[in-house]
Amino acid sequence: MEKKLTERVSWVGKIDWELKHFHGDELSTHFGSSYNAYLIRDQKNVLIDTVWSPYDTEFVAHLKEAIDLNDIDYIVMNHNENDHSGALPALMREIPNTPIYCTKKGEEILRGLYHQDWNFVNVKTGDTLNIGDNTLTFIECPMCHWPDTMVTYADKEQILFSNDVFGQHYASESLYDDTVNQRDLFREAEKYYANILNLYNRNVKRKVDEIVGMNLPLKMIAPSHGVIWTDHIPDIIAKYQQWDCDYQENQITIVYDTMWQSTRHMAQAIADGIREQNPDVRVVLMNATHDDKNDIILEIFHSKAVLVGCPTVNMGLTYAIAGIIELIHGMKFKNKKAAAFSSFGWGGGAEKRISQKLEEAGLTLAAEPLKVKWAPDTDAEKMCREWGKAFAAQCE
Repeated sequence: MEKKLTERVSWVGKIDWELKHFHGDELSTHFGSSYNAYLIRDQKNVLIDTVWSPYDTEFVAHLKEAIDLNDIDYIVMNHNENDHSGALPALMREIPNTPIYCTKKGEEILRGLYHQDWNFVNVKTGDTLNIGDNTLTFIECPMCHWPDTMVTYADKEQILFSNDVFGQHYASESLYDDTVNQRDLFREAEKYYANILNLYNRNVKRKVDEIVGMNLPLKMIAPSHGVIWTDHIPDIIAKYQQWDCDYQENQITIVYDTMWQSTRHMAQAIADGIREQNPDVRVVLMNATHDDKNDIILEIFHSKAVLVGCPTVNMGLTYAIAGIIELIHGMKFKNKKAAAFSSFGWGGGAEKRISQKLEEAGLTLAAEPLKVKWAPDTDAEKMCREWGKAFAAQCE
């Protein structure tokens, strides 16, 4: 259903209230999401992005209600991942000759995904397209998630169509940032950054700085997921400029898994030691099996240090901790300290493997790994507290 943003610009996307996981099962979406597409009516009419393929029939049907498809002069594809380009094949069956404006990499991706010889027009940073009262300016943002990414600025409307940059997985029929719960909104924006964009934070920083340096008048930032930024444009830009700089707070996160509670008791004793050493530090304990993996990554993103522990299982790690460490490795966190701990019964070794993998992930080891045999007794709990105190001291 079309929703007017200005006299010339409408939202023509899809709100997905039921979405609970994204990128397969890689990303949790507690608040659902949206696939935002936009229609600009000017002397020439432009569609910016489409939606995910499960909604392609619905998307095309609703678009037909908004405009005669043959009146769409141009399609702009800012980014061609499936959630943004999925309805393109269904749309192009209706208007096969309509020019598709995208980066050179964007064309390569669309050809690879859909195997169609559409009418591609490649654009690069600084290229423009006059559509009447508005001139669209294209800005390439390679590896601000994918290599094809770009953003598009409409000068008369003063809208930046930012695709994944400034996005959040947050479903809302009201569409605007000032109409939703602010705490939830900014947490979802930060979770989105931590789990999707942090890996590319150097590229994101360069592009955000470049866009800020252009001094573009902005009435809206219209991403391709979540709400549209209107009232809080300076706030979300300021947040990105903080997050882009190897972000950390005065927080230490302890991520653990446990079978018979021994490792959990170790984690709690270590946390007590950290608080004893530094009462001002925020200590967050997260169970890798029970807590959401993307929420865990968000807490690590907040942290100046992370401790990871699990029992030795089959001479290795538990499934949950192995997965979390792989996510940590993929996010390429910088300027964070780390250490490992483990409980065991006979062979042991999980703590050494965790240490090795944390170091391979780019974290700085700040303590020798700690291990406790069987269930920790009073002396072992004291040892864990002292180890936590020493680790906290290394993080001051």
